[in-house]
Amino acid sequence: MLVVIVAIAASLAYQLLPSSLSTTAPAGDLAPAEHRAARGVAVPGTVWPEYGQSAVRIGQSQIQAGPNQHAAPIASVAKVMTAYLVLRGHPVGVGDDGPTITLTDADVADTDRRGRQRESVVPIVAGEQLTERQALQALLLPSANNIAAVLARWDSGSAARFVAHMNATARSLGMTRTRYTDPSGYEDATVSTAADQLRIVERAMRLPVFANIVATTSATLPVAGTVHNTNTLLGRNGFVGVKTGSDRAAGGCFAFRAIRLVHGKRTTITGVVLGQPGHDPIDAGLAAADEMVGRIAGDRVGPGSPQSIPVPGALPRTHARQRTGVDGIGARGGNP
Repeated sequence: MLVVIVAIAASLAYQLLPSSLSTTAPAGDLAPAEHRAARGVAVPGTVWPEYGQSAVRIGQSQIQAGPNQHAAPIASVAKVMTAYLVLRGHPVGVGDDGPTITLTDADVADTDRRGRQRESVVPIVAGEQLTERQALQALLLPSANNIAAVLARWDSGSAARFVAHMNATARSLGMTRTRYTDPSGYEDATVSTAADQLRIVERAMRLPVFANIVATTSATLPVAGTVHNTNTLLGRNGFVGVKTGSDRAAGGCFAFRAIRLVHGKRTTITGVVLGQPGHDPIDAGLAAADEMVGRIAGDRVGPGSPQSIPVPGALPRTHARQRTGVDGIGARGGNP
């Protein structure tokens, strides 16, 4: 009788184990891609983009990570951490502009240097004054690398100290495969995973000013004039943010949030796609996220849907992509 009881118990325990896991993660942080989270909607394997890597959180469910999670360049998605730390150190109300930052000759020289490298910058002049809100708008909408450097020095006294703060914050949030080497994401050595970046995106979107800025299509700066958000999905298919990124090493990257009906309920979908291939990597990242959200919401995907045509020379999601394998607009320097 004792042998029979033990055998039955072992059989029941085995049946309770999940049958397949797409990723291994700390308890309470990531849910396996094919496994229903404690709260929310399970993500079937068909949701994930064919190339690169991705992660998503649906409603109040756990973060669910797709295949091929590995440390890779993230381009300007790194600016989410930069904005988060600036706002944590210098809180601004939704209706406030915050303190004023006066730009210097050194800032202009740095901008000129970055411009010669074909980085993404906004025009500035010495003596120009930007409010904190305007600086964050320049950082997050047109993705100005020069303003990332300005904000880092303004917040911490030097870029090096600010980057140290970025990495310390990443560690505190459990972003174990993340390493920041600059505040803009221009350097290829700034690497992370989609699942890691989703953690900081969730934190940043809790800050009302951040959420407000990334949901706007344009802003007006004193010298640069009107600047536009590189996230052209805003206002379409429920998208309300967050940040694009692209360069040759990173491919197309996009941290996003959309609000859609899922099983008849208004649901927040937050996610990150990295390493999307295409002639225009920004469009590739946007298209991958758009299709991903559509599949989660139950949209019918037809022959004309984004990502339906493989890109020649691109590696599928089951392989790590070459760091120099993406060409596109501003292939090395833009990282908008």
